[in-house]
Amino acid sequence: MHVLAAAIYTALSLQLWRTSWRGSLNPGNPPAHGSAGLPGLALVERISLLAALAAHAISIRIAIFDGSQIHFGFAIALSVMVWLAIVLLWIESFFARLNGLLALGLPAAALTSLLPALFTEPHILANASSPALRLHLLAAMLSYSLFTLAALHALLMAAAERGLHRGKISPWLAGLPPLLTMETLLFRLIHIAFVLLTLTLASGIFFSEDLFGKALKFDHKTVFAIISWLIFAALLIGRHLRGWRGRVALRWTLAGFVALLLAYVGSRFVLEIILNRST
Repeated sequence: MHVLAAAIYTALSLQLWRTSWRGSLNPGNPPAHGSAGLPGLALVERISLLAALAAHAISIRIAIFDGSQIHFGFAIALSVMVWLAIVLLWIESFFARLNGLLALGLPAAALTSLLPALFTEPHILANASSPALRLHLLAAMLSYSLFTLAALHALLMAAAERGLHRGKISPWLAGLPPLLTMETLLFRLIHIAFVLLTLTLASGIFFSEDLFGKALKFDHKTVFAIISWLIFAALLIGRHLRGWRGRVALRWTLAGFVALLLAYVGSRFVLEIILNRST
């Protein structure tokens, strides 16, 4: 299932890039940014993406659940995070043209769908049957996924803004909504993800002993998670009080995402791969 999902993701990514670049724009007369001249996903592309998501989901379930045990190392976390992000993109693609975001996200999905098969000794979670633990993990993965979408969104906005300043925009960016609309969508994602991240941190802090069988420790994971929360809190405060937007907002978004990525995925990668430890 890992290989099947990766193959479909890769083929669909190549298809999106090929159709986006077919009939390159005339540099001297580019279409207006936000025009509807380029189509969204075709029906066969939408069905293919759904098939890839289904194969990816099955592979994740096999990797996570082993009888009464739950495996959840850095490879699985990254795979779940990107899978949820692509699911959200697939749903949103019914309402907006998101070929550019998908063209960026599908190669990452192809790579991360293979990771659980390549790194087969993930961390085994304690208290796997605890509803509180499962709620904690659900909130964490949803917040990770939404912030992943926000980071992809920010990269796409940065590329579009750079193209507009140069007076030349590539075909796969030409059909995006206006930058102001994209910015509104970006902060909508960040607001929802921030609430979920707050829930994740709160559950981890107040119920650490019940969730993990030990009191909360200020290790690298906790420190980077708190740093990420502070960055996004500052971004939202700056947005509401000082009207932060454009490059300032994009830089803060990417900085917060990097800190969040280091919080769990990065710390588990160091433990499991570099130090060869499970705890």
